[in-house]
Amino acid sequence: MSSPLLRGPRWADVRLHRTALWTVGGLVLLAAVVTGYLRWAASAYPVPTTDCYGPCEDTFLGFSSAMDLLSSTMEKGAVALLLLPVLIGAFVAGPMIGREMESGAYKLAWTQSVSPARWLASKLTTAAALTVGGALVLMAVFQLGAWNLLGRWNLSWTDRGVYEAIGPVLIAYCLLAVAVGALAGLLLRRTLLGMSVTGVVTGGVLLALGSVRWHLFPVATVSGPASGRSTGYTMHDVPVDSLIMDMGVHNAAGERFVAGQCSPEQMAAFPCPSDTRITGWYADIHPHSHFWYVQLIETGIILALTAAAAYAAFRVLRRRTA
Repeated sequence: MSSPLLRGPRWADVRLHRTALWTVGGLVLLAAVVTGYLRWAASAYPVPTTDCYGPCEDTFLGFSSAMDLLSSTMEKGAVALLLLPVLIGAFVAGPMIGREMESGAYKLAWTQSVSPARWLASKLTTAAALTVGGALVLMAVFQLGAWNLLGRWNLSWTDRGVYEAIGPVLIAYCLLAVAVGALAGLLLRRTLLGMSVTGVVTGGVLLALGSVRWHLFPVATVSGPASGRSTGYTMHDVPVDSLIMDMGVHNAAGERFVAGQCSPEQMAAFPCPSDTRITGWYADIHPHSHFWYVQLIETGIILALTAAAAYAAFRVLRRRTA
């Protein structure tokens, strides 16, 4: 018997892809169990039991400590979460829509009192609901493992993967993958081709926005006087967990330059002011307080792209069924 929330086309979609869903559910459960165990082990055995250099005889599964193993696992887990939208988009474009378009199975659904628009809407909403639920669980698992590791053990809130996994932007990317996958499946009507194109497009958006995200919000500038030496300075008042976008020194006129490139002698190919006497230092940074500003701006951009892709998918479907 179907669930009240899964009737008609939605129930058919879940039944059709139940093997894949069970497999994914099992992997998520395995990830939760492994992360929970490593979290417990890191609390019980946080540091190496012996001090050694080179290979250690007393290790935790080949690592110097359970905390070291947990940190390494979370680094790899962050990369896996970064690839999650690509995998979701490929599945929607291929097995979920592209295969039906390629085989003609969609015609059967359209003759069972299900309109093309309702058919597509049911697939999008089902995929979106399962995607959001799964992504939230995986993000919770990551938070369980990475709790109190950020800023330590090679994990930073600015790292690719970590940044996505601890904010709403990952959910937005997953929803974008669903919409792009649906559009590609309808346009190309081929399973493998739709999967490939969706993977490239979704990955391209991830790469493009990831490269410009820190330019979406103004930086904060901290500065101070030079240390007193003609070419020396000591930076201070810069939070240790900040992302430094630019840093250098300035002269009495406020002109910025890089000390090592302009003084004591100018290096070739570097523009330097005529007065290279250092009077102070500066740093353009994103402190941790900028995290949510950047997250929300980027999330808004992705959701706008998602809406555009979903609208385009319905337009394509409408033209082909007109």
